[in-house]
Amino acid sequence: MSAWQRRVIGYFALLVLALLGTALAYQWGMMVYEGRPRTYLDSLQFTVEMFTTTGFGGDARWVSPQMQAFIIVTDLLGMALLVGALPVVATPLLEQAFANEAPTTLEAVSDHVVICSYTTRAEVLIKELEARDVPYVVIEPDRERANELYGDGYRIIRADPESKEGLTAARLTSARALVADVSDRVDASIVLAAKELASDVPVVSVVEKPEQSRYHRLAGADHVISPRPLLGRSLAAKVTTALRADINEAIQIDDRLRLAEVSVRTGSDLAGSTLADSGIRERAGVNVIGAWIRGEFDPSPSPAVTLQRGTVLLVAGRSDQLERLVDVTQSSVRRFGTGRTVIVGYGQVGQVVADELDDAGLRYTVVDQVEVEGVDVVGDATKPETLVEAGIEGANTVVLAMPDDTTTEFATLVIRDTAPNIEIIARIETDANVSKTYRAGADYVLSLATVTGRMSAARLIEGRDVLSLEQQVGVVRLSAPGLVGRTLGQANVRDRTGCTVMAVERDGDVITDIGPNTAIEPDDELVIVGTDERIRAFEETFR
Repeated sequence: MSAWQRRVIGYFALLVLALLGTALAYQWGMMVYEGRPRTYLDSLQFTVEMFTTTGFGGDARWVSPQMQAFIIVTDLLGMALLVGALPVVATPLLEQAFANEAPTTLEAVSDHVVICSYTTRAEVLIKELEARDVPYVVIEPDRERANELYGDGYRIIRADPESKEGLTAARLTSARALVADVSDRVDASIVLAAKELASDVPVVSVVEKPEQSRYHRLAGADHVISPRPLLGRSLAAKVTTALRADINEAIQIDDRLRLAEVSVRTGSDLAGSTLADSGIRERAGVNVIGAWIRGEFDPSPSPAVTLQRGTVLLVAGRSDQLERLVDVTQSSVRRFGTGRTVIVGYGQVGQVVADELDDAGLRYTVVDQVEVEGVDVVGDATKPETLVEAGIEGANTVVLAMPDDTTTEFATLVIRDTAPNIEIIARIETDANVSKTYRAGADYVLSLATVTGRMSAARLIEGRDVLSLEQQVGVVRLSAPGLVGRTLGQANVRDRTGCTVMAVERDGDVITDIGPNTAIEPDDELVIVGTDERIRAFEETFR
């Protein structure tokens, strides 16, 4: 039952009680004060006539002051009930009559992606599909939600994604793929219905718990993706890289060239210096491709930019060069000990982080509100006393792995106030809250929506090889027909799209010596680097 239906039922219940009670009071008043007894039916008729303002029949004059006062009060009561009906009943009905109602079937379209149903994670996938001009439709069972999304311009139908009727309305038999991302059990039901209706249409199912993957494959899913463990491993990699002079999550461009994100940490020799004065190129041999500064990506950082604590450098080089850079960015404190990490949140992501730190032989303390095996401190991480009990003041890094973004943002503020120099690595549910978490004081933020969207797009979009799934920056290999016959300088790629071309694959060879005079030939594939939004801009411009 919707909130509007509950309000309507409550209003009519109040109206009936007012009518019956007023009729009873009128019957009593006419007998006691006027000496003119009335039956209850006569009194009820009078009350209805008064409340509906259609007249008072034969009872139009009263002589006693008590009844005159009673009539005045009931007149006002009737008017209040009449006016109250407008916002409760009439206005919603009129809004519904004139509102954009989401359709229940999809118009003629084919080779589209069916998305069941709308979530913040689906938003990233939708943007990826739109950038490639791939049609899509979202199946949303909730009427109000479907109408809202339809009014916002999404291609959406109101239907049940677990039923064959709903999938038929979405024209599944002519679709290129289906994505199920609601919950583990609902997704399995969607997969079963989809395979019964169109067994040849590929189905991508997103699972929250990796152990459920087997059942989704048994249901018929062609691709089962589990973004939470990947997200946990990525967050853990930021800790292990911070505490050891190696780097494991670098992106392999070719046999020699690798791309990695390296953070400038508190106490590092680089902290506080400008990019020009840091001597990164001379000391480590790497090239700085871009920099994340307080959550904003600069694809071409100025030599005068200051490398503050938490700046994430996107660098390219050989494995040994990257490891030298990691060593340069370590604080003097970290060089003399393994440090300690506090993990806040022991759900799917937090458990993966703990497992990765166990494998690396690193110490950690787990904080969660629920007392289960593996949790060291039970309490609210937004309270300083809980953080102090967990040893936050003596820790080097805290990993926030909580599922609620608002709580993560507030916990970041509390942690930054309690331990100003600690490194904060945070998991966020939606992309929209990434910038706020940086503003709260986080050093590195990665959203589940980004990881899920990239993983889904990698299964659905042909001609696009996603090399980076769990980093802040996106790295993809794709063709660019719009660049053929021009040099990168002539096309002004970086200024127009904010992307950097890292390499060109041509006739089986990888060309990494890229510059403004590099000309693009037919059948070339480019390896480009940028944020997801800027990669989409590149595709829209040159695809």
